[in-house]
Amino acid sequence: MFKKNVEAKALQRLSGADKKKLRRTAKLRFPQASDEDIDAILPPKVEITVAKYPSRTLVYGIEGELPMIFDIDGRGHELFPTVYALWKVPDLLPAFTLKGGEVSHYILVGADLMFPGIRIPPEGLPPFQAGQPWSVKVPGNPAPIAVGTTTMSDTEALKAGLRGKALRIAHYYKDLLWASADGRYVPNEGFYDDMVVEDPNFASASQHDSSEDPADGKADADASDNHAGDPSVDSETIEDVTAGVSELNLPEEKTTEEPTEEKEHQHLSTEEIDSLLDKCLLQAIHTNVKDKDLPMPGSTLWSSHILPCRPPGVTLDIKKSSHKKLSKWLQSKSSSGLITAKEDKHKKEVVLTGINRKHPDYMAFKPEKRVQEPVEQHDNAVAEGSGSNQLEVDETYKPSSHVNPIFLAVGADTGKYYSASEASDVVFRYVEKENLVKPADKAKVILDVTLCDALYKGAVKKGSAYPSEIHKKDLGSTFINRMQIHHRVARGNEVVVRKGAIRTVQIMTERRQGNKKMTRVSGLECFLLDADSLASELQKKFACSTTTAELPGKKGQYEVLVQGGVIENLAKHLVDHYGVPKRYIEVYDKTKK
Repeated sequence: MFKKNVEAKALQRLSGADKKKLRRTAKLRFPQASDEDIDAILPPKVEITVAKYPSRTLVYGIEGELPMIFDIDGRGHELFPTVYALWKVPDLLPAFTLKGGEVSHYILVGADLMFPGIRIPPEGLPPFQAGQPWSVKVPGNPAPIAVGTTTMSDTEALKAGLRGKALRIAHYYKDLLWASADGRYVPNEGFYDDMVVEDPNFASASQHDSSEDPADGKADADASDNHAGDPSVDSETIEDVTAGVSELNLPEEKTTEEPTEEKEHQHLSTEEIDSLLDKCLLQAIHTNVKDKDLPMPGSTLWSSHILPCRPPGVTLDIKKSSHKKLSKWLQSKSSSGLITAKEDKHKKEVVLTGINRKHPDYMAFKPEKRVQEPVEQHDNAVAEGSGSNQLEVDETYKPSSHVNPIFLAVGADTGKYYSASEASDVVFRYVEKENLVKPADKAKVILDVTLCDALYKGAVKKGSAYPSEIHKKDLGSTFINRMQIHHRVARGNEVVVRKGAIRTVQIMTERRQGNKKMTRVSGLECFLLDADSLASELQKKFACSTTTAELPGKKGQYEVLVQGGVIENLAKHLVDHYGVPKRYIEVYDKTKK
């Protein structure tokens, strides 16, 4: 809702009659709010202003202070409190509580709230109807982080198996409405730039209260035991939400090892957490963060690069480090000379502006390979020549929500990447475990409910019957097609894993003004080739002029323009010197009729 910076068309004071009407509308829209609650956000004896936006949205605020209420349609039908109003009156709206603070990151980048990300209390979901305003909270923090509209009723949610979208987010902490306030602030120490965690003061007060009443303490312990099985966000959830998907896929069960791993991390010392942070930063700037990506906001560095580099199952909390805040940690790394960082005074955020790749810590660090080496040799392409130019290209597959039950049933990790043969082996292990080979025909496999859903759920047309068996020769390929395809590219110490099939390098020769030929090369980033370096090399090799240019509408993707029709020699150079497989090079000669 407030993702784009739009200027208000007009700002004016409300008349006394309009203030009374606004208070009545708010009371109807927020039925659980008392008169005192309405007074707190819309004081009766102060001036209330309304800002009108081109989208018909109205934002009401206390004059000279903070925005308190916004109206999406301008008619009072979609009236919501801002986070500032919710921080004044935390229980102004009923609230969904997230499963953990890490889920809040996705809300703060504009994602809607999915049912799998909500902590369900032991007594079940509270009653609600579609179209109601609800807020979002983080466990252990009383201050809401977002507000939105329910998409269905509690009855419909239960029928849907608690899957799908729970809340369509209208406004959240860190969006442009929050940032538009001159006196913007955060309500407690649990609010960071990229996520919200429990409020330490609130947690301490809760522990103090529970220690005074042993019976209450026992009740809390029992409730804690009831929540001990709640799944946290796994790697697939992270990928789905960052991609802006419509479903947050969390596993319904968790292996017994994961809570143990989380518990062990909670007992790490401050020094060990500091060391883990440094290791994740080095891993990120070695494998993911390129110089052309800079400058980069600290929140982006943390959420998109640091967190994915943490060990599996480990919750990385900057607050438990000696630095306490992301900005202070980045500034300390800047003081050591490893990176260069500065504060953006407008956004009040530390920005990564440079990386010292000659720093002793950077040069001494050996990045870990997150993906297993593939088994099939024909999937690899190794360059001839020096080790620094050695290239490996592999297709890998990651379990999706469709096939997760199969992986879990055989004890396989749903967060890993698999080669085609490894993925096929998983489904055949399941067939063997469940004894699904057809007795009358050993070449066929009987489909139980779990395997049938994994292979065909959502793919069979409505009204058509689901298959009851499948031939063994088709089982592996059908199973793999239900997984998420990725590709891994490695050159020396640099390793990148990207979602989707690998794109090709395109080499095209065309005629320019004056009947001169020009050869264009694009898609180099897919194979970890730097456009500027290649242009400089080709200039010397072919004794011609070369330039680089960013592709229109494709930020971070560049093409190299080479004078002359060197299309065949250029393709051969990419294969022989850089190890780019021929099957990933497409050649177009537009000069030939």
